[in-house]
Amino acid sequence: MKLVLVFLLAAIPICCYASSSNCHAMDDLIAQITNSSVSVPEFQKVVKAYAPLPYDQKVLGEVKQCYLEQSEETLANYRVMMDAIYDSEECPQTS
Repeated sequence: MKLVLVFLLAAIPICCYASSSNCHAMDDLIAQITNSSVSVPEFQKVVKAYAPLPYDQKVLGEVKQCYLEQSEETLANYRVMMDAIYDSEECPQTS
């Protein structure tokens, strides 16, 4: 389970091509996963289109639960990190 979480978290920065400039679905997922007011079932409804299998939804629910257990300061720092990745020179943006 921890390996799945590591791969999921590692995949998010790799998807920097799908940053706030073009991919609203990715932006929405990041916003939903870091929003502490979104419950696990609500998050699973959001990701259902991307992870239709019950096992995938269960795993993503566990990932969301990990985010729910974090402090607001940690979640804010995560958002800052994602913005820094998107704005970095290594993450080309299309206009």
